[in-house]
Amino acid sequence: MTLFDGVYPFYPQQRKPFVFDVDLIIVIIVFLVIAFSFLLILPGIRGRARLFWLLRVITSLFIGGVIVAVHFTSDWESGRVTANTTYKSFSPDVVYADVGVHIGLAGVNITLVGKPVGQLNETINYNEHFSWLFGKDYNHEFQEGLERGLPNPILYAAEKFSTLSPCGMLSQYKIAGHYASATLWVAFCAWLVSNMLFSMPVPVYGGYMMLVTGAFLIFALLSFSTVRSSSPCVIHFGSASLQPIYGASFWLTLATGLLCFLIGAVVILLHYVRPDLLKAIFDLCEEEEEEEGTLGEVYINPHLAEIKTLSSQPDFKLTIKNS
Repeated sequence: MTLFDGVYPFYPQQRKPFVFDVDLIIVIIVFLVIAFSFLLILPGIRGRARLFWLLRVITSLFIGGVIVAVHFTSDWESGRVTANTTYKSFSPDVVYADVGVHIGLAGVNITLVGKPVGQLNETINYNEHFSWLFGKDYNHEFQEGLERGLPNPILYAAEKFSTLSPCGMLSQYKIAGHYASATLWVAFCAWLVSNMLFSMPVPVYGGYMMLVTGAFLIFALLSFSTVRSSSPCVIHFGSASLQPIYGASFWLTLATGLLCFLIGAVVILLHYVRPDLLKAIFDLCEEEEEEEGTLGEVYINPHLAEIKTLSSQPDFKLTIKNS
């Protein structure tokens, strides 16, 4: 790589899709295909059971999709600031741009978008991803960014998350993201179990498992929120400061957890208050819910009954002898 004016040349293209990366798109497509497959059999369901069935499927797939999708989003925490900032190392050139920091469970996205995009005869539109997953070396990725000659605002913000910074945010976000991700996978398993129980004649136990799903979603939020227990590290760009706040993925996970609590509570309440309505929602009949169902009307051949009665009588003789 050759030098230009004492610095490494910049690349014009974006390095990583922001917010909607490939993994997230795959998750969305998979759940949309599953939803479409269920909708294909919707015309075969008659009566009001069709509406209840559609509501159950859409709600359940929404919960499962959110639990999986938030693993790959980059907006659990987000922050953005507009400021005049230096652009290149060892250069007095200043650009007016938006600097964004978008934190996910697996890493951080740092964006730099010029206002306007074309300044200093260059296209200022960068998007860099730095991963802190276990098995990944954040410092190595930061060093590669230095070698590629990334703009100063990106390197300055990325350095705040490295071990070289006294803020110590790398270890905090790495551990918090790891435990939040693990808790979300437990919530996903509980969601699968609840769906299996809802498909059986025991919907009340599915309601209990839905409460467990919501509980683990809240636990994931608490795990990620432990980052806030330490003093925040503010990123300054001149007179402007950037401090991330909770983003869309955090609030979406919270809303999904509350939805799970609501569904579980409603199912349990209907089980004790209106069991007939609960049977209608889950399309259950009396015979499916009870373990010992009643048989229909049975016809017995009367002649067969008489034969059985005669054959059941004992055949014996009593003999009395006089001594």
